[in-house]
Amino acid sequence: MRAALAPAGGPGRTTASNARQNGHELDSTLTLGSPAATEALARAIAPHLGPGDMVGLSGGLGAGKSTFARALVAARLAALGRAEDIPSPSYTLVQTYELDGVELWHADLYRLASPAEAGELGLEDAFATAITVVEWAERLGAALPARRLMLSLELVPGADDARRARLSAEGPGWDWLPAVLAEAA
Repeated sequence: MRAALAPAGGPGRTTASNARQNGHELDSTLTLGSPAATEALARAIAPHLGPGDMVGLSGGLGAGKSTFARALVAARLAALGRAEDIPSPSYTLVQTYELDGVELWHADLYRLASPAEAGELGLEDAFATAITVVEWAERLGAALPARRLMLSLELVPGADDARRARLSAEGPGWDWLPAVLAEAA
């Protein structure tokens, strides 16, 4: 993982702070110095995800949600020896990928007018059986699964390509995450 990140102090620098873990919850903040660092974080998380894992992405336009999601999908496909075009699901709302026994759903909820519309997409079933990566996850409202990994991205003022990434994991099964974040830092 470190090879994918620039050395400390460089423009691709990744730093971690405020990591805490209590029971089944984890809250950590990273500074990602470049889009490449955002992609590296996605690649580090990708192999650990399995059926029933949901990664919710939030942040303003241009914050890096799509960069993260596409890198995660690409990493899972590459692990199977596949390279595919990974279109944004902005208009289709959901793209699915078959990953050798488990589906990966990539959803973009930007265009949803209400959380009720998410029910029509079949996400509730996907949350139980697939790996789901959901951009604009906050639009799920009460339909957001209780067990989830949330990644909030925001631009860092005064830093061209840097993003602040806040990760919070809720529910059991995220024991692997602190080690992945420590390696990314």
